[in-house]
Amino acid sequence: MFVDQVKINIKSGKGGNGIVAFRREKYVPNGGPAGGDGGRGGNIIFGVDTGMNTLMDFRYKRKFAAKNGADGGNKRMTGKSADDLYIYLPEGTSVYNDDTNQLLFDLVNPDDEYVALKGGRGGRGNTHFASAKNSAPEIAENGEPGEELNVRLELKVLADVGLVGFPSVGKSTLLSTITSSKPKVAEYHFTTLVPNLGMVRLDDGRDFVIADLPGLIEGASSGIGLGFQFLRHVERTCVILHLVDMSGQEGRDPYVDYQKINEELAKYDENLLKRPQIVVATKMDMPDAEENLEEFKKQIKDDELAHEVLAISSVTHAGLTELISKTSDLLETTPKFPITDVEEVDEEVQYNASDEEAPFTISRDEDDVWVLSGNKIERLFQMTDTTHDQSMLRFARQLKGMGVDEALREAGAKDGDLVAILDFTFTFVD
Repeated sequence: MFVDQVKINIKSGKGGNGIVAFRREKYVPNGGPAGGDGGRGGNIIFGVDTGMNTLMDFRYKRKFAAKNGADGGNKRMTGKSADDLYIYLPEGTSVYNDDTNQLLFDLVNPDDEYVALKGGRGGRGNTHFASAKNSAPEIAENGEPGEELNVRLELKVLADVGLVGFPSVGKSTLLSTITSSKPKVAEYHFTTLVPNLGMVRLDDGRDFVIADLPGLIEGASSGIGLGFQFLRHVERTCVILHLVDMSGQEGRDPYVDYQKINEELAKYDENLLKRPQIVVATKMDMPDAEENLEEFKKQIKDDELAHEVLAISSVTHAGLTELISKTSDLLETTPKFPITDVEEVDEEVQYNASDEEAPFTISRDEDDVWVLSGNKIERLFQMTDTTHDQSMLRFARQLKGMGVDEALREAGAKDGDLVAILDFTFTFVD
């Protein structure tokens, strides 16, 4: 089964906890703090597997989590860092943040790698908190939490040339004729359900990859039929071969078909019409094809796109050599087109303090408990070792430094009110 779009959840590893420990050896009284740091959590890294050509493996496994770092040890021993988790994807896969629809990165080369999520750093042991005033600190940090993200993987085939056109215009037949590919061919609509790739080799040593893609119908850009799946794959092609049936067997108007296909391309992405396009008049071995072609050329002459028209017959092989040669020539002068949904970043953007996320927010639940929330304050709490009083006193000082005490008073908190952060509740003291 060909699968070209899936959604998965990824999570990097949590850092290991730092520990509270003291040096205890014979003849060494008051040895001092000796708690080691925790190890780093595992990163989530996407890479390319050139042997993959589908996202089928992700159809049944949707959650990927890196391992956590190990806790620190006595005698200042640092915990082992977790191994990174590599997730391998086929060439041509785009990775999106599924919550914001933002393109994160594009894997188009065999050696491409991208660190999607970084593992949490290890917490510090009590050796880091020793001072002249506190030579035996019972303070240690928990490891930094890992990050979590919902991502959407979209495979867009890496083809130099894409065959577009209504169903049954002869795309699969052309592909099987000029390459060694053996796509399914039959006289009914939507024979091609998945993209088929083939390699075209010329006598002069040049070659290119050509893709026969699922046929378009009117409304494809809105998700009707198989066209929406097709349109995703045409984004990477440099040259488009627009096949138009000249036989007239089904009572269709070749020029109307030609216009409708271009309209669907423009509705999906106007940049697709900027790609070089050759109009390929197919089925020229049929009785009325020559007459229909002459009429088509008169109509397309006034078209603003004014593409070149080449007549072929995949049955008699007429015109195929010229088509392949001109396509290859066009490829040599056509640059690669970027994925158009990559947002350009202005390096000189100035960020104001008001643009930054607030360190905390205050709300009140149905039980009249004040609730502190926000990424910064929750991460600070998660890295606090709640089993030691000194660590909790340090956390209280950090909250005061962030302005939490004052903000609670302004919100109406009274002495003795309960305050919650995540699953931890404490009493507010005014």
